[in-house]
Amino acid sequence: MLLAIDCGNTNTVFSIWDGERFLCTLRTSTHHARTADAYFTWFSTLVKHYGIEADITDVIISSTVPRVVYNLRVFTDRFFGCRPMVVGRPDCALPVEPHVDEGTLVGPDRLVNTAGAYDRHGGDLIVVDFGTATTFDVVGHDGAYVGGAIAPGVNLSLEALHMAAAALPHIDVTKPDHAIGTNTLDCMQSGIFWGYVGLVQGVCSRIRSEFDRPMRIIGTGGLAPLFAQGEGLFDVIEDDLTMHGLTVIHAHNKKKG
Repeated sequence: MLLAIDCGNTNTVFSIWDGERFLCTLRTSTHHARTADAYFTWFSTLVKHYGIEADITDVIISSTVPRVVYNLRVFTDRFFGCRPMVVGRPDCALPVEPHVDEGTLVGPDRLVNTAGAYDRHGGDLIVVDFGTATTFDVVGHDGAYVGGAIAPGVNLSLEALHMAAAALPHIDVTKPDHAIGTNTLDCMQSGIFWGYVGLVQGVCSRIRSEFDRPMRIIGTGGLAPLFAQGEGLFDVIEDDLTMHGLTVIHAHNKKKG
């Protein structure tokens, strides 16, 4: 079985893939000081809780936090006896190399999303990922990552707003009934929700204007279903796109031998 690990700036997700489906998906906060033993204690406890017999033979890792990769490598070597593939390293090949400026390092999460989206939907796509950052990844007709845009994430914006304006409270993101708020909470919810709807519409519109073919928009990330309620932003919502992309890259490398 394959263990796919996606380490983001906020959360790290572990999914077990049996070749046909994900048996379970486990989530923990990202912490660079977490040891290999701590990972295993947490992982094995939850797998046992869900009653899963997981014979892990392969591991693939995507991490936007380089400091955690070492302990994850030790975790996989010590407890599963295998060397993990790490997206972005020279020995982990991509199905199609990115078409970007020479010397540019593309985030592994964006490469994984590109591989997963192309495998499911073909090319000519915009992948909008609501994570710590809100990213827009453009997938070419051949499946290559060809660029995109990066904006602050929704929760990051809320935190910055609270930090810079002490009188403004922490809020949950919801779709407001009206754009015009009549109290502070409603005003903040309107600004965040409709502001990000406008951001997605505006960036995707400009990307489409620079592209020479029609494009589909794929939404992913925890807040994608919420923002899908605003003005028909997405053609498709994919809740497991990153994990699927990891399985695609792993299969590509195994096929190469």
